[in-house]
Amino acid sequence: MAELELRHLRAICAIAEEGSVSKAASRLGVTQPALTAQLRSIERILGGELFRRSPNGSEPTELGRSVVRSAKVVLQDMAALMASARTSAPVPGESPLVLASSPMLFTSALIAELRAWFRCSELRTEIDTSGPALLDLVVAKQADLAIFERFEGLEQRSLPDVEIRTIVEEPQFVALAEDHPLAGGEDVDLVDLADMDWVVPPPDQDAMRLRFREVCESVGFTPRITHHVTDAKTAMALTAAGAVCLAQPASLSGPGFVIRPLRGGELRLPVVLVTRADGILAGRRQEVFACVAHAYQSIVDRNPRYARWWAEHPEAHADLDAALALPRPSRPT
Repeated sequence: MAELELRHLRAICAIAEEGSVSKAASRLGVTQPALTAQLRSIERILGGELFRRSPNGSEPTELGRSVVRSAKVVLQDMAALMASARTSAPVPGESPLVLASSPMLFTSALIAELRAWFRCSELRTEIDTSGPALLDLVVAKQADLAIFERFEGLEQRSLPDVEIRTIVEEPQFVALAEDHPLAGGEDVDLVDLADMDWVVPPPDQDAMRLRFREVCESVGFTPRITHHVTDAKTAMALTAAGAVCLAQPASLSGPGFVIRPLRGGELRLPVVLVTRADGILAGRRQEVFACVAHAYQSIVDRNPRYARWWAEHPEAHADLDAALALPRPSRPT
């Protein structure tokens, strides 16, 4: 059964405080359709309507008012908990280091790199499929850095105390059933997937939603979105059963499915690093980026087809290559 998450509570409170889904979407850095879809998901979980449209905007129902009150208490308690944890570091000069990230193939390598470069009392991770939720953790000083796919509306956020830097513009590959006629080729033309069922994340978590539709329509079709899925294993199971989905380029083929590049490279998704200006990483942003560079480089050769693309497109990762020149420290500092 689906459960409420902190990002859901932040969305509910934003709608209540702004009195409008569109204004709340702007505040959260997401599109209005994505926030509307998220609200519908929350209402399905809770079993009732939370807001009604009126001439004055979005007004909470009786259930909505109750949920908003509880949500504010939970969010305040969570903020207090994080603040308390951060001020109780056992060793002067050492604090916890918190990495917030969407599910990435290089996360474990990045954890190892961060431990090698930075002295901290502990290293914790927060994994979430929502880019806006991960960004909120950094802005609220509940995480020191975050990594996620650039999402629609990021440029409209006011972020005076963080730095945003693109790691790489990843070409999108696709996952196909291993017995699909296109699975035997070196790459796949997007237009040849026009009649297939697509597996994609829910609208509020899909960083590629608008760009994907735009590119599909540019080659003559509207993608048939059949499955909304957040779990990678479920997505691959649906793919093995005959659907198709986008995949991270370093992904490996598995039971019943294969990973193939999309011909032409029109679909690229920027992966970004967000770093706090203060805290344990203050003044060491270049070293943070070097950690990310070494971690990302470690996964490129997992998929030979991605390694080939990487070698053929140095312009896509010039900044990352430059950061690799920074030598690793002999011990954390």
